[in-house]
Amino acid sequence: MRRSLFNTLVARSTIAPALHAATVTGTTVDLLLHGDAARSAMVVVNAGVVTDGTHTIQVQDSPNGTDWTAVADEFLQGTEPAITSANDDRVHEIGYTGQQRYLRVVSTVTGTPSTGGLYAVDVLLGWPRRMPPTRS
Repeated sequence: MRRSLFNTLVARSTIAPALHAATVTGTTVDLLLHGDAARSAMVVVNAGVVTDGTHTIQVQDSPNGTDWTAVADEFLQGTEPAITSANDDRVHEIGYTGQQRYLRVVSTVTGTPSTGGLYAVDVLLGWPRRMPPTRS
């Protein structure tokens, strides 16, 4: 098997790309996807233009996909961004080192945005116990 990122990770969307002007709760990402058991995860926030409001990104985890809590800073690498027009048009990366099975992202929008911001959030699942990861 050739050593490549394609053979060691799989990407899943939690917040679809769109113009967001209100709080968004992302869809659940299962780290046990297809039984591959990802041992590492990274949240990638791809921010386009944010015209108004503050869009605060929070990574949440859960042992069962029902009971969600904010991930403690000790299990995060990097900083969860608060995206505004001052730091838009860039990629923000957050590593996850926790042990819970499920991840999602919540983007809380504050202020009174009329337009909001264009962004998407994906979770990269890496180093599965069984490689290459199963793709569907």
